Amino acid sequence: MAAKDKFHEAVKTALIKENWTITHDPLNLKFGEYDQVQIDLGAEQVLGAEKDNQKIAVEIKSFLNDSALSDFHLALGQFLNYRLVLETTEPNRTLFLAVPLYAYQSFFKRDLPKAAIKQYQLNLIVYDPIKEMLVEWIN
Repeated sequence: MAAKDKFHEAVKTALIKENWTITHDPLNLKFGEYDQVQIDLGAEQVLGAEKDNQKIAVEIKSFLNDSALSDFHLALGQFLNYRLVLETTEPNRTLFLAVPLYAYQSFFKRDLPKAAIKQYQLNLIVYDPIKEMLVEWIN
């Protein structure tokens, strides 16, 4: 099993605070004969009177390394691969990349991350790891 991100529990707690039910921790998905991916969290939320479930998958990143750009390259690659797998295996589940507030306020305001988010249509959850709360959903 892959190591959990430093802020895994903070994001999980924040989702629960917003009435999400954690259904998978982690969400394991098989793709083809040989490949399997492990997305940090799977969650569901009942919406409205029709009781439709909104399903999401969340890949959590901390952006604590010396190079935010290197962290972003890794996160973007994972996001694109995970989205490909989800489109095949669970097409009703939306993938989000969870990023800490400090990284969003600094690194994610730069031109390259902004262009990549737009080009690759990344869905983001901005979280506060100290307060264990979700600050913003961007999709």
